[in-house]
Amino acid sequence: MQRTRSMRLVALMATVALIAVACGDDDTGGETDTDTDSGTEATDGGDGGDAAGGAGVEALREAGVMRVGIKYDQPLFGVNTPGGVVGFDAEIAKLIGERVFDDFDPETHIEFTEAVSANREPFLENDQVDIVAATYTINDERDEVVDFAGPYYVAGQDIMVPSGNPEGIEGIDDLNTPDLKTCSVDGSTSIQNFEEQAPDGESITFDTYSKCAEAMADGRADAVTTDNVILIGLIDESDGAYELVDNPFTEEPYGIGVQEGSDLRCFINGVLEEIYESGEWAEAYESTVGTAGSATPEPPAVDNEGC
Repeated sequence: MQRTRSMRLVALMATVALIAVACGDDDTGGETDTDTDSGTEATDGGDGGDAAGGAGVEALREAGVMRVGIKYDQPLFGVNTPGGVVGFDAEIAKLIGERVFDDFDPETHIEFTEAVSANREPFLENDQVDIVAATYTINDERDEVVDFAGPYYVAGQDIMVPSGNPEGIEGIDDLNTPDLKTCSVDGSTSIQNFEEQAPDGESITFDTYSKCAEAMADGRADAVTTDNVILIGLIDESDGAYELVDNPFTEEPYGIGVQEGSDLRCFINGVLEEIYESGEWAEAYESTVGTAGSATPEPPAVDNEGC
């Protein structure tokens, strides 16, 4: 019996030693992979792998498709039409796709999926999409769970009211009362900003801004608040039913969301800088947002920290 116990003890100690050696090898390999697959290589248009985490450029090329989360009801930025998804965000996604795939064909190389404000991070975390281009404001809370390329556009939160502005709303301070109902979207920075800057205000929320517009049209809401370019799109489609207060009270830098640690962040930053320089970014803006009378702005500098 004593000899049997001794043999078991020796075998157990040998197993532990082998596991320790294997773990040590994995740690060393991980450090080497991280150094080799740097974000800088992806920025320069390299193939970049998945060692840093998240779906990488080479993985997209092997799959032959880039899955894009985008809004389906955001006039000028992302609208699902019988002919496909159109808007500024859709155009930016296509310009990225052109740099990912040889012989790029948007019908085969891009797969659009509807994303609403509340599901953008879960879509990336659960690997349901590869990127999110959906009027996606970069902030610290979101940056804890996903990474952002960009920004590629800077909006400002504003207020939309019925035409003629019957309540005389001139800015966010006028909404800081329970006598008026303001509509925004669940999971958006817009509702967070409203609650912070109008703590005594009354709000109602939906999953999309088009539902907010409907609520204001039928009297359930007195105002809608979100980014000015989103409101401009809703106003453009309203046949004169809505108007913009035109008094923005925040800055909203839009980024392209990617899975945390993905080399796509630095790769897309490189793409953005390229299309700024080539004029393709301005062309995409003018053919979408610009059709509503919005002057083409200067594109913002991308954040290349860590690339």
